[in-house]
Amino acid sequence: MSRTFKQLLIGGLIIMTAGVSMARADDPRLSIVNPPNMFDPTPNGYSTAVIVPEGARIAYISGQGGQDSTGNLSPDFAAQVKQAYANLGAALEGIGATPDQVAKLTIFVVEHDMSKLGVLTETVKAMFGDALPAQTLVPVPKLAIDPMLFEVEAIVMLK
Repeated sequence: MSRTFKQLLIGGLIIMTAGVSMARADDPRLSIVNPPNMFDPTPNGYSTAVIVPEGARIAYISGQGGQDSTGNLSPDFAAQVKQAYANLGAALEGIGATPDQVAKLTIFVVEHDMSKLGVLTETVKAMFGDALPAQTLVPVPKLAIDPMLFEVEAIVMLK
C-alpha cells in the first residue's frame, strides 16, 4: 500500500470518527451519533447514525401501515401515521423490544410535501424521545393498498 493511500485512509478514518462518542464494549445500548461538524437532525426527529453494539442480534420489522386491528384505514394522513407508530410499538412489544432499541427507520410517504413533516416529527419524537433512530424518508407515488398514505419499517437491536 502506498504512503499516500495510507495517509488518505488514516485521514478518512479520523474524519469518520470525529464527534463519535465511542461506546464502551460492555455497554449494551445503541450509540447515537450526531457529529458536530454536520447539521443537527434531532429537531427533525432523527439521528445521523446509530452504532449497534458488538454481538447484538438484529430484528427487522416489516412496514407497518395505519390499519387498525380490524383492518380499517383512516383516509386522514395524521391518523394513519399515529396508528402506524402504534402498530410499530405493538410489533416491538411482540419481539420483546422497546423504542430505545430501534436503530433505523425507513418511512414511506405517498405524495410527500413539507406540510407532512410536522406530523411525522411530532409522532416520532413522542415515541422515541431523545433516543432518535437513524431515519430515511422515501417519497412514493403509491403503497401496497390504495388508501395507504404512510408506512414505517424498523431495524431493531435485540438485547
